[in-house]
Amino acid sequence: MSVIETLHVKDTREAITPAPVDAWKSWHKVLFRIAFIFFVAICIPNSAEWYKLVLNIDWTHLHYRDLYDIARFGSGINFFGDTIFGSNLLGYANWITTAIIAIAGGFIWTAIVRWRKTEREEYNTLYYWLRVIVRYRAGIGIIGFGFTKLLPVQMPYPSLGILNTNFGDLTAQKIYWLSVGIVPWYQIFAGVVEITAGSLLLFRKTTTLGAILLFAALGDIVYVNFAYDGGVHVYSSYFVLLAAFLLINDLPKLYNLLILERYTVPVNFYPDLSARWKKYTRFTLKAATLAIFLGWFFYLQLINFLYDPYKQPSVAGEKELRGNFTVTEFRLNNQVIPYSPSDSLRWQEATFEDWTTFTFRVNRPVQLDLSNGGGDPQKDLNRTFEVAGVGGGQRVFHYYADPKNHVLYLQDKFKANPERRNRAAGVGGDGGTARNLKADSSTAATAALTENWIPKEVWQDEVNRIDERASSTRRDREFATAKNNEKRNRMILQYDTKDGNRVILRGINENKDSIYVVLDKVQRKYVLSESSLKAGKY
Repeated sequence: MSVIETLHVKDTREAITPAPVDAWKSWHKVLFRIAFIFFVAICIPNSAEWYKLVLNIDWTHLHYRDLYDIARFGSGINFFGDTIFGSNLLGYANWITTAIIAIAGGFIWTAIVRWRKTEREEYNTLYYWLRVIVRYRAGIGIIGFGFTKLLPVQMPYPSLGILNTNFGDLTAQKIYWLSVGIVPWYQIFAGVVEITAGSLLLFRKTTTLGAILLFAALGDIVYVNFAYDGGVHVYSSYFVLLAAFLLINDLPKLYNLLILERYTVPVNFYPDLSARWKKYTRFTLKAATLAIFLGWFFYLQLINFLYDPYKQPSVAGEKELRGNFTVTEFRLNNQVIPYSPSDSLRWQEATFEDWTTFTFRVNRPVQLDLSNGGGDPQKDLNRTFEVAGVGGGQRVFHYYADPKNHVLYLQDKFKANPERRNRAAGVGGDGGTARNLKADSSTAATAALTENWIPKEVWQDEVNRIDERASSTRRDREFATAKNNEKRNRMILQYDTKDGNRVILRGINENKDSIYVVLDKVQRKYVLSESSLKAGKY
C-alpha cells in the first residue's frame, strides 16, 4: 500500500475525479526522514549473530526454529543495555537509542538537502518502499508468532506435576499461560488472528485491514504481559508500533468514512513496476515468501507439535513408571521419616510424566525460575516450562533411564541463571540450590562426580529418540556439542517395580544422602477436562 489521498464530497451522486497527491510540506519531509531512519533500523537485522545463524541454516534439514529465528530478531540500536542514565526502561532502551539516532540523522539529512539547495528524493517512492519493508517485517514476524498458537505449543497443557501444584504456588505469569494452555481452541483462535493479520500485510490492497487486526490483537498481548509480568511486552509492543505506522496515514480517511460518514475515495501511489524484469522479480519474491513462511513454516510447526513440542520434553518416559504416586515410605540414611506435613526432608508426593521428567514435592522453599520456559533448547533437560513459575517446594528432575539395569540418572531442571530471572521463593532452607555432590565412598556418588557419570550408552542416543520426521541439523548440532558435566543437582536411583503400581527407589540424592522411597500409584481425578489437543507423541 502507499500514500493515500482522499476526496470528500457532500453529494455522493456527483461525478468524482480523484485529486492528485499533494506536495509534501517541509515539516512532513523532516518527520519522514526521521521515521525512515528509525523504521529501517528496527526492521532490518543489525546483529552479526542473526546473519551467522541464517548463513549456517541447513535448508535441506530444517527445524521449525530455523524459520522462526529468521522471522524474530531484536530491533533497534542499543549502546546502553537495559538502562539509560540509571533509569530502567523495561527493555525499551534500544527503541529510545534508535529514536535519538534517527532524530539526529533526520536533521543531518535535512541540513544536507538544504545545503545542496536541491531535492533529488522522490518522497512518494521512498514512502512506498518504507511501507513495504515494514509490511513484510511485521507480516513475517507475526506469522511466525502465530503458528506456535495455531498448533498449540507456545502455551502447553499443564503437566501432572503442575496440575498437582497449589494455585497459590504459581506466579501470575504462569497462571495466565496455563489458563490459555487448558483451552487449546482459544489458543488456536489467537493463532488464526495473528496469521490472518500477517497474511493480509503481505498484500498492498489488504494492508489496512491487516494493520488494524495486528494493532488490536497485539495491543491486548502487550497489556496482558504488563499485567501478568509475562516478559514478552517488548516484542509484542514492536508489532503494535509497526501496525501504528502502517495505519497512521489512513486514520484521517477512516475517520471521515466511518465517523463523519463522508464519501471517501483513496488515491494510491505505486511506483512503476511494469518492466518485465521488475514484474518477474516481484512475483518470484512474493511467491517465495508465501511458500516459505506460510506453507513450509506450517509443515515444520506441525511436525514440532506432533513429535517435538519445544516447551516440553520430546523423549518418551518409561511407560511402567508413569503416573501420580503417594510416598508411602521414606528413609534418609536408613532412618525412617514418618509422614508429617511440616517435615522439610520427606517427599510429600511424586509424579512420573509421560516424558522423561520426575517431580516430587518437599515442604521447604525453592528458588523460582521467572522465565516463561521458552527458547529453543533441543535437549530435554533444558526445556523448563515445567519448572518456570512454579514454587511450593516442587522439585523437577529430568532423567535418563537405563531400563536394562533399572537405573535412573536424574538432573535438576532448575539452573541458577540471571538471564532466566531467578529469585528465591521464601526464606530459609537451601531451596534446592547449588549444593552438588561431594566425594563419597559409594560407587554411585563417585560416578556422579565425574564427567561420565551417566554411561554413554544411556544418554548418547537421545538425539535419535524422537520420530525421524522431527530430526534436523539444528538438533544434531546441539547434541554434538552437548556435555553431561553441568553443575546441577544430581541423583542416581535404582528403581524396582512389577506392574507400575508400586515403585521402589533407592540410591543417592543430590545431597549425597542415601534414600529409600516407596511410591504407590494413585488414580487422581481432575475436575479439569483432559485436552484433546495435547502436543507430542509418547
